[in-house]
Amino acid sequence: MNFFIRWIVTAIAVAAAVWIVPGIEVVGTEAWVGVLFTALILALINMSVKPILQLLSLPVTVLTLGIFYLVVNTLMLYLAAWMANGLFGVGFWIATFGSAFVASIVISVVSTILNGLLGDTD
Repeated sequence: MNFFIRWIVTAIAVAAAVWIVPGIEVVGTEAWVGVLFTALILALINMSVKPILQLLSLPVTVLTLGIFYLVVNTLMLYLAAWMANGLFGVGFWIATFGSAFVASIVISVVSTILNGLLGDTD
Protein backbone atom coordinates (compact mmCIF):
# COMPACT_ATOMS: atom_id res chain seq x y z
CA MET A 1 0.00 0.00 0.00
CA ASN A 2 1.17 3.45 -0.83
CA PHE A 3 2.52 5.38 2.17
CA PHE A 4 0.26 8.34 1.41
CA ILE A 5 -2.82 6.10 1.56
CA ARG A 6 -1.57 4.55 4.81
CA TRP A 7 -1.07 8.03 6.23
CA ILE A 8 -4.60 9.12 5.28
CA VAL A 9 -6.11 5.94 6.75
CA THR A 10 -4.16 6.51 9.97
CA ALA A 11 -5.23 10.16 10.05
CA ILE A 12 -8.90 9.17 9.75
CA ALA A 13 -8.44 6.57 12.49
CA VAL A 14 -6.70 9.06 14.79
CA ALA A 15 -9.43 11.64 14.14
CA ALA A 16 -12.04 9.03 15.06
CA ALA A 17 -10.17 8.25 18.29
CA VAL A 18 -9.91 11.94 19.21
CA TRP A 19 -13.62 12.36 18.51
CA ILE A 20 -14.82 9.20 20.34
CA VAL A 21 -12.47 8.67 23.29
CA PRO A 22 -12.66 10.98 26.31
CA GLY A 23 -9.24 11.90 27.65
CA ILE A 24 -7.67 12.39 24.21
CA GLU A 25 -7.36 16.05 23.26
CA VAL A 26 -5.69 17.74 20.31
CA VAL A 27 -2.81 20.06 21.23
CA GLY A 28 -1.82 22.90 18.94
CA THR A 29 -3.49 25.60 16.93
CA GLU A 30 -5.71 23.60 14.57
CA ALA A 31 -7.21 20.21 15.36
CA TRP A 32 -6.65 18.81 11.86
CA VAL A 33 -2.96 19.80 11.93
CA GLY A 34 -2.45 17.91 15.19
CA VAL A 35 -4.25 14.88 13.79
CA LEU A 36 -2.19 14.93 10.56
CA PHE A 37 1.16 15.23 12.32
CA THR A 38 0.27 12.58 14.88
CA ALA A 39 -0.92 10.28 12.09
CA LEU A 40 2.32 10.85 10.18
CA ILE A 41 4.43 9.96 13.21
CA LEU A 42 2.18 6.99 14.04
CA ALA A 43 2.37 5.65 10.47
CA LEU A 44 6.17 5.90 10.51
CA ILE A 45 6.38 4.22 13.93
CA ASN A 46 4.01 1.44 12.84
CA MET A 47 6.25 0.75 9.85
CA SER A 48 9.58 0.85 11.69
CA VAL A 49 9.48 0.34 15.47
CA LYS A 50 6.29 -1.67 15.94
CA PRO A 51 7.48 -4.86 14.17
CA ILE A 52 10.54 -4.96 16.42
CA LEU A 53 8.44 -4.55 19.58
CA GLN A 54 6.01 -7.20 18.36
CA LEU A 55 8.86 -9.63 17.89
CA LEU A 56 10.36 -8.86 21.30
CA SER A 57 6.98 -9.18 23.04
CA LEU A 58 5.98 -12.37 21.22
CA PRO A 59 6.37 -14.68 24.26
CA VAL A 60 4.15 -12.46 26.43
CA THR A 61 1.66 -12.07 23.58
CA VAL A 62 1.41 -15.85 23.21
CA LEU A 63 0.93 -16.30 26.96
CA THR A 64 -1.86 -13.71 27.04
CA LEU A 65 -3.47 -15.11 23.88
CA GLY A 66 -2.81 -11.92 21.92
CA ILE A 67 -4.12 -9.39 24.41
CA PHE A 68 -0.65 -7.96 25.03
CA TYR A 69 -0.68 -6.86 21.39
CA LEU A 70 -3.11 -4.12 22.49
CA VAL A 71 -0.58 -2.93 25.05
CA VAL A 72 2.05 -2.69 22.30
CA ASN A 73 -0.41 -0.59 20.25
CA THR A 74 -0.99 1.64 23.27
CA LEU A 75 2.74 2.15 23.76
CA MET A 76 3.10 3.07 20.07
CA LEU A 77 0.32 5.63 20.50
CA TYR A 78 2.08 7.14 23.53
CA LEU A 79 5.34 7.27 21.57
CA ALA A 80 3.65 8.94 18.59
CA ALA A 81 1.96 11.55 20.81
CA TRP A 82 5.22 12.27 22.60
CA MET A 83 7.18 12.62 19.36
CA ALA A 84 4.55 14.77 17.62
CA ASN A 85 4.36 17.12 20.60
CA GLY A 86 8.14 17.26 20.95
CA LEU A 87 9.08 17.64 17.28
CA PHE A 88 6.26 19.74 15.91
CA GLY A 89 4.54 21.20 18.96
CA VAL A 90 1.22 19.79 17.75
CA GLY A 91 -0.37 16.43 18.32
CA PHE A 92 -2.59 15.19 21.07
CA TRP A 93 -2.56 14.85 24.80
CA ILE A 94 -3.39 11.56 26.49
CA ALA A 95 -4.96 11.83 29.95
CA THR A 96 -4.66 8.25 31.21
CA PHE A 97 -3.43 4.84 30.15
CA GLY A 98 -7.06 3.73 29.88
CA SER A 99 -7.78 6.51 27.40
CA ALA A 100 -4.76 5.51 25.35
CA PHE A 101 -5.80 1.85 25.51
CA VAL A 102 -9.31 2.58 24.25
CA ALA A 103 -7.93 4.98 21.61
CA SER A 104 -5.55 2.28 20.34
CA ILE A 105 -8.50 -0.10 20.01
CA VAL A 106 -10.50 2.52 18.11
CA ILE A 107 -7.55 3.28 15.82
CA SER A 108 -7.03 -0.44 15.16
CA VAL A 109 -10.70 -1.06 14.36
CA VAL A 110 -11.08 1.99 12.11
CA SER A 111 -7.80 1.21 10.30
CA THR A 112 -8.87 -2.40 9.76
CA ILE A 113 -12.22 -1.34 8.34
CA LEU A 114 -10.69 1.27 6.03
CA ASN A 115 -7.94 -1.10 4.88
CA GLY A 116 -10.60 -3.72 4.17
CA LEU A 117 -12.56 -1.22 2.09
CA LEU A 118 -9.44 -0.20 0.19
CA GLY A 119 -8.42 -3.82 -0.40
CA ASP A 120 -5.15 -3.66 1.52
CA THR A 121 -3.56 -7.06 2.12
CA ASP A 122 -0.60 -5.88 4.23
